[in-house]
Amino acid sequence: MAVFRRSSDGATEGKAQGSQSPQATQTEEAPAKTKPAPQPGKGRPTPKRSAAEASRYRTITGATTSGRGRAAATATGRKLTPAEKDRAREDRSKQLQAMRRGEEWALGPRDRGPAKKLVRDYVDAHRRPMEFYMYALILLVIALFAGRSHSSVSNYMQLFLLAIIAVIIVDGLLLRRSVLKAVHDRLPNESTRGLTLYAVMRALQVRRFRTPAPAVKPGDEY
Repeated sequence: MAVFRRSSDGATEGKAQGSQSPQATQTEEAPAKTKPAPQPGKGRPTPKRSAAEASRYRTITGATTSGRGRAAATATGRKLTPAEKDRAREDRSKQLQAMRRGEEWALGPRDRGPAKKLVRDYVDAHRRPMEFYMYALILLVIALFAGRSHSSVSNYMQLFLLAIIAVIIVDGLLLRRSVLKAVHDRLPNESTRGLTLYAVMRALQVRRFRTPAPAVKPGDEY
């Protein structure tokens, strides 16, 4: 029995050594994992917001002004010289005047396009009830302050306000139909998206305060 035990122990040890040797060999032969090389940075600091906005500054002619004038002063953090201030003020004045005249290059995205131009001319060439709502509101406010002690006056003013709202809604629907018809007839390939709101908002403004300024008078051909 003693001989059997020794041979069993030896066989067991041999099996253990035989089973462990391939794993140990694979572990020794496995290459070590290497970390990826760090990516190099962009080599320059992130620009400040003021510098980024300065690089996008454009003159009234559409040319960039980076490196000179107001953009250069903003990017470098220095103050504008009196000559640069006068030049910037003159540029703003020219752009405002061109926008008031309705020149396409000076208009903002809200007013650009042939469809918007047609809508402006159509609204300016017609007198509409909603054009006078501002005057009606002024009279309403005066009447409310004058008749605060009389409840009957307040009731009449509430009815008057409801009548103003009803007139604006009806006139807005009629204006929408007329404007869309005019655009479809003259500019069939143009999109009519947003034209209704654009026409109503312009019609609600007092004529002398409209921007761009009216190019036609009431009753003129548009």
